[in-house]
Amino acid sequence: MTPQLAVTGSTGHVGGAVARALAEAGHEQTLVVRDLARAPQLPGAPVAAASYADKAASVEALRGSRVLFMVSGAEAQDRVDQHRTFIDAAAEAGVQHIIYTSFLAAAPDATFTLGRDHWATEEHIRNSGMKFTFLRDNFYLDVLPLFAGEEGVLRGPAGNGRVAAVARADVARAAVVVLKEPGAHEERSYDLTGPEALSLAEAAEVITRVTGRPTRYEKETVEEAYASRAHYGVPQWQLDAWVSTYTAIASGQLAQPTTAVEELTGRPPLTLEQLLKG
Repeated sequence: MTPQLAVTGSTGHVGGAVARALAEAGHEQTLVVRDLARAPQLPGAPVAAASYADKAASVEALRGSRVLFMVSGAEAQDRVDQHRTFIDAAAEAGVQHIIYTSFLAAAPDATFTLGRDHWATEEHIRNSGMKFTFLRDNFYLDVLPLFAGEEGVLRGPAGNGRVAAVARADVARAAVVVLKEPGAHEERSYDLTGPEALSLAEAAEVITRVTGRPTRYEKETVEEAYASRAHYGVPQWQLDAWVSTYTAIASGQLAQPTTAVEELTGRPPLTLEQLLKG
């Protein structure tokens, strides 16, 4: 018998943590993955192959499932189209409730350009006839040290803006709570943040102090940000996403910590220092 719950993204950070936690708690789930060879082997978790853009395969993979945990797809110019195809497949397969990992400031005019993708996806889910729960994640704490690159410089047009970034582990813990009792969270949106709003200069100070790796923040203008990234040769939409990561921080839209993680999980979210210390 097909498990009532389908989970996507199990080969990634958040989806993988969710799938493992559900398996450890004895919950059956179908893992929907693009590459069967990369799927985790978990008890009570059969695996089905489908990409978001392949409607027929997605319908087959989701048939029999009633609740779907949908991790947003990999960044791509056609990501919204892929999401819509998968959502339509879920409805056709008989899914009744989608839990979707969205973005904190999702809006049609979001400063972070990929936040517009999330808003469009939310709208398609709202109009699908299925129940929904949106987990609106802030930027991930885990990637702040990666932004610094090998040279240890956080560089971008974030000004003095602050970001209440959230650990992936806290997003996963919140998702597991929702998935264990999805009916209690229908038609709800949760803004998932960390417990503190840091400027990038402060984040650099924490990274330096905790890891011993010298890290600093270097302000750029928007024009300088585009110029310094042009050598990567990526398409315009990707450049826009990279630069708007920083302008979204500068805008103040991502600065307000919320209590959603603690309310859902009973534990306060991790600080950057706690995350780095492991």
